[in-house]
Amino acid sequence: MSDTGILWVVATPLGNVDDLSPRARDILSDADVILAEDTRRTGMLFKRLELERHGRLMSFFEHNEDKRLPRVLEYLEEGMHVALVSDAGTPLLSDPGFALVRACREQGLEVSPVPGPSAPVAALSASGLPPLPYTFLGFPPRKKSQTEKLFTAHRDTGATLVFFERKSRLKGTLTIAHDILGDREFCVARELTKEYEEFISGSLGDLDSMDFELRGELTVIIAPAGQSEEATEADVLEVVEEERLEGGKPKEVARRVAGRVNGWTAKEVYALMSR
Repeated sequence: MSDTGILWVVATPLGNVDDLSPRARDILSDADVILAEDTRRTGMLFKRLELERHGRLMSFFEHNEDKRLPRVLEYLEEGMHVALVSDAGTPLLSDPGFALVRACREQGLEVSPVPGPSAPVAALSASGLPPLPYTFLGFPPRKKSQTEKLFTAHRDTGATLVFFERKSRLKGTLTIAHDILGDREFCVARELTKEYEEFISGSLGDLDSMDFELRGELTVIIAPAGQSEEATEADVLEVVEEERLEGGKPKEVARRVAGRVNGWTAKEVYALMSR
């Protein structure tokens, strides 16, 4: 290691401890301070790895990051080696650490990544959906209106969308995605690298027929819009008449229509129906 202080941004296993690199093991073992999102979970990881820890373990999470930051900068200025880890995967991706890394860069302190497991990349690589370009959205906002704005902002970029979601919110978020993005392929990756790893693929237009009683950590991937020609208003109105015969409220009809035509969202179909 260098004689000057370094902030190491260390990726840790998503579930399978064998995914920790030899370099990461050495850095975690030798670091003077380990900043952990959850010290209990990180301590358990050390035990599972049978890894001896040289330095102190310090909690560093969303609600104490600002308070801890000045002291961590002092450690680095004093020449200490500090390792930043999250509960699993690569730090900063929906986890604490950005403010610290930015502060280090602004003060000329060295920051070095120790790459390894990353849930968004792992899920994308095995999903069977287009890998490039892709946009990582983190966790969608809790408020429906804000989630709608998020998907609207990324609707026409042509990128595959990758994000995390909690099991209790999954179907609601995918329903919003269908309303805004239209019918697209999606994949939910759960329990990556663990015993019950599973990839669940489907279409946003078929959500009502799918089971969303899922457990574990979830990473969601939504493919870009299809490349086929966009349906005309006449095409859409023809499908509207067919779906009206099936019954349901206008918004339900619009949602079903959007699932059958290309290039139209449920909101756009509803607006056409309301003319």
